[in-house]
Amino acid sequence: MNTLRSAEVQKANDWAASKPPLLRFLTACHADFSAETSGAVADYIPELGKADPDHFGISLATLDGHVYEVGDTRVPFTIQSISKPFVFALALDTLGATRVEGEIGVEPSGDPFNSIRLNADNHPFNPMVNAGAIACSGLIREAKGDGAFEYIRQSLGRFAGRDLDIDEAVYASESATGDRNRAIGYLLRNSTVIRDDVGAVLDVYFRQCSVLVTARDIAIMAATLANRGTNPVTGEQVTTPYAISRTLSVMTSSGMYDYAGEWIYRVGIPAKSGVGGGILAALPARLGLGSYSPRLDRHGNSVRGIKVCEALSSHYDLHMLNRSDDARNSVIADYNIGKSSSRRSRRPHEQKILAAHHEDVRIVELVGTLTFSAVDYVSRQLAAQPRPHFIIFDVRRVAAMTRASARLLAEGFQELAAFNVTAILSGIKRSSPQWQTIGEWVEDLANVRNFPVLDDAIEWAEDQIVYRHGGAIDSVEVTELSEQPLLAGLSAEELALLASLGTIRTYQPGERIIAAAVPAVSLFFLRSGVVHVRLPDGIRLATLTAGMAFGEMALLETHHSADVLADKSVTALEVPLPDFLRFREEHPRAGERIMRNLAQLLADRLIVANTKMNLLTAT
Repeated sequence: MNTLRSAEVQKANDWAASKPPLLRFLTACHADFSAETSGAVADYIPELGKADPDHFGISLATLDGHVYEVGDTRVPFTIQSISKPFVFALALDTLGATRVEGEIGVEPSGDPFNSIRLNADNHPFNPMVNAGAIACSGLIREAKGDGAFEYIRQSLGRFAGRDLDIDEAVYASESATGDRNRAIGYLLRNSTVIRDDVGAVLDVYFRQCSVLVTARDIAIMAATLANRGTNPVTGEQVTTPYAISRTLSVMTSSGMYDYAGEWIYRVGIPAKSGVGGGILAALPARLGLGSYSPRLDRHGNSVRGIKVCEALSSHYDLHMLNRSDDARNSVIADYNIGKSSSRRSRRPHEQKILAAHHEDVRIVELVGTLTFSAVDYVSRQLAAQPRPHFIIFDVRRVAAMTRASARLLAEGFQELAAFNVTAILSGIKRSSPQWQTIGEWVEDLANVRNFPVLDDAIEWAEDQIVYRHGGAIDSVEVTELSEQPLLAGLSAEELALLASLGTIRTYQPGERIIAAAVPAVSLFFLRSGVVHVRLPDGIRLATLTAGMAFGEMALLETHHSADVLADKSVTALEVPLPDFLRFREEHPRAGERIMRNLAQLLADRLIVANTKMNLLTAT
């Protein structure tokens, strides 16, 4: 017994000590690349030369806010050129795209990062080289004056999710040895790209490069870029998606300087390096990577950091131009109400109408990230078939929706309106991120409706079909037990005797008639009104109308498994369970018939449930 217990404890300890696969991969990278000693610490800024060449940290942040860390991920180092994409994004949001893009180009230069050269328009080639970065700092200072650096520092902190300090020694060293940057600054002033005092602008630039970060910080900053400007750890929207997309664009073409072409060819992840030893890589909609190792190659990029990025991209096939998303996979189910109706129990005349017009309501259930190509695929599928009167798009499994897909979907809704087709969104709340994306385009469309729950959307559409074809869903009263499916086949005498055992009860809207998990004491036959059968978590199992029984599971179970609530004023015949059981014993033929009817009702429900499952597995 003690041996068995020890084995269980050891197994639990082994499980606790195990690492997720991605963390094991990063750990292996750290172990393998720690042996790489090529390259040299930057010393053209004297203070940078004091960095420990053996420091090596790798951090990866996911878009749900989880951060993996291996090695020296909490060792501070100066951000240097890794600040450039963030200040560019800040400038776009602060001064507007027209102003910033009018001063700074977006083409690769093919030159080293500190080249003293402008493009044919006498503007910086792009914001990732020193000339473009200094111009960005000048634009921020033009907007914020003496508070420019503090404005930048706080912004960098929002990207990192914490307050960031400055290394005063590195700042002093940069300032003392920054003559090449001063030459760039005066060249920009001569071209009127900088209109402010050159010394003041360079002071902002030297300070922003001297901000202290860690590998963990830049992983989170990268993940914020990958997450369309929302910090995945803090949840703060740091900058606009427009600024993010433009920033990632220039990172892709120019983030690794004169190694950028080789980088995007081999690694395929937008990235930015810094001579402090850091590399930031942001894979849109996937992850953010931060590494720190101060040994640099001839391009000024971290040797070990490049190896980590290459290994990660190659091992997991993360090249951004090698996506394998298939738009067809966004449709998890596509059916009409003939295959899966709502949970509302229908009277015979309603069933007849819906059976004849089941193709008038079509349901498309979507999953994953709703992209432009996914919406286009769905649109073409709809156009290839006869148009129904109602199309329900269920998006409860959609994790994200791009603006392009939202706009294309809204334009599809507008086209449907021309054919008198009503579009219905389900599974989306007005407080959700998906509604924030699509709401601006569909809010005012007359042919669009929204239901948080799919079953409610289907029921509403069914009601419209019934109304259009002369049916009625108005409240009726069913006083004859012979109309109850559970009692089908009983004689008039048996029905009369059963009725004498019960009492007519009245319930107000919202009143709980049966509570889940309490002992079953009665069986009910609904005479008028509507009741909802719901699980304790609020999920609706069924909606019942006059002429239907509820509480019948008491014949099989000792406790109720769901709540039954009155939707409107309800009257029902309540038959105490002991009296009903005694009736079955005294009238065995009737008792057998009732149990056969119950078995048929349960079989019908199982068929419906299986149909719903088949719809989800067949698509």
